[in-house]
Amino acid sequence: MRRPLTSGRRNARQIVAVTWIAAALVVSACAETKLPAQLPGWLDLGQEKPPPQAEPAPPPKPKFVRKPEKPFRDPAEPREVKRLPKSDWEPEPVLPTAPELALEQPSFVELTPPVKEDGPIRVALLLPLSGREESLGRALLDAALIALFEIGDPRLTILPRDTGGTPEGARAAAEAVLQEGVQLILGPVFSAAVAAAAEPARERGVNVIAFSTDRLVAGNGVYLLGFMPDQQVDRVVEFAAKSGIWQFAALAPQTAYGEAVVGAMEQSVFRNGGQFDQVERYYPDDTEYFEPVQRLADYERRHNLLLIQREALEATDDPAAKIELQKLEGRDAAGPLDYQAVMLADGGARLRAIAPLLPFYDIDPAEIRFLGTGLWDEPTLGREPALVGGWFASPPPETAAAFSKRFESIHGYAPPRIASLAYDAAALASVLMQGEAGPDFSANALTQPSGFAGADGIFRFQNDGVAERGLAVIEVHPQGLRVIDQAPQAFTSGSPEDSS
Repeated sequence: MRRPLTSGRRNARQIVAVTWIAAALVVSACAETKLPAQLPGWLDLGQEKPPPQAEPAPPPKPKFVRKPEKPFRDPAEPREVKRLPKSDWEPEPVLPTAPELALEQPSFVELTPPVKEDGPIRVALLLPLSGREESLGRALLDAALIALFEIGDPRLTILPRDTGGTPEGARAAAEAVLQEGVQLILGPVFSAAVAAAAEPARERGVNVIAFSTDRLVAGNGVYLLGFMPDQQVDRVVEFAAKSGIWQFAALAPQTAYGEAVVGAMEQSVFRNGGQFDQVERYYPDDTEYFEPVQRLADYERRHNLLLIQREALEATDDPAAKIELQKLEGRDAAGPLDYQAVMLADGGARLRAIAPLLPFYDIDPAEIRFLGTGLWDEPTLGREPALVGGWFASPPPETAAAFSKRFESIHGYAPPRIASLAYDAAALASVLMQGEAGPDFSANALTQPSGFAGADGIFRFQNDGVAERGLAVIEVHPQGLRVIDQAPQAFTSGSPEDSS
């Protein structure tokens, strides 16, 4: 049976109630006194503890007696948490937002569940907490915090460490946390950083669960939670083939991602008995996309064909010819295309710039099905009329929307799409803490056939280190996205298979 990541709370309600109330009081105090926000003890930031300060000498004639300062307490030291009596009332969760984390000046308060006598289990979280991708790293950290509050095992200590967004920083961070005795590494985000961090981790026999989508860095102790474009392509092509579409084309950027999508299209179309004969590419730095779209539309030949047809129809007085001539009004090309569907392997601003050019050059979305990848997973995509009716494969949107809503209600800002990966990674670490034989982060535990249920639906790690996901097929509508083929609720095959 699949192990849900939302189980194993054990008495979490009382603990979380205390921690949320304490967190609310701390944040409130920080806001009023302009002190740095305080973090829970299980969030070990790896910074030097401040030396104890000598008690100041009292004035000659004191008018009051100063209470002694509380001594510093190690966050890993066992401690007791007072539990509130049971009540029908439950507090709303209040967690510190990214700016209030104050990573530079941490202090500690008793917000942690009690650590068992055998000591905490340390798990590292390597993220770009400075540099160009700092905002992404902070959001991923915020997502992991939610998982720890909701599901966190009391023995688990997370060590967030900054990679600086560079491979060198990732390797240094990995080497540092390995010296601290971590048993699992979560992150980094980007493929070069993953490869750099994996080297010292392999030497110590510590597994890595990273957030990249680059298959080249997977395997040999590295497991990737990222959304794989080849799985998304295969899912939507298979659905299209079952819907009677067997001729495909693609328009893709000349990037590693674009080439991965094109390669996946070739394999998937062949596997489903179709034809894939036309691929047009463009440079990602281009600001105009007329030429690749014209090539995709076979515009010159079809435009000339239209002119010939119009001239022939205008030369006759046949009433039927006049009807045909009326049908050509507003068109700039004539004749069928050699494909029934086209994969648009892009998203964001480039996709919105390209999409209206397709019908302009008579690639009619009423006749040609537009296909996409997970980059299309934007609720407002239907505001571009040319993309309405397009299909793409992605994790179930209702689960992603539920996580996004929960994240925003807690942290006060909308999360980036991949924030759910950090949530699932932290939740998975918590679940693997609860094995019958104790914490188990081994390859056997990570690749169990039944998989796991996370914020983006079901997933399981294959033997090559890549996460296999249950994906839905989604259609773009003006008012949003609509699932037209549901994601599976469980894996059917007995064991994860290599994707190679």
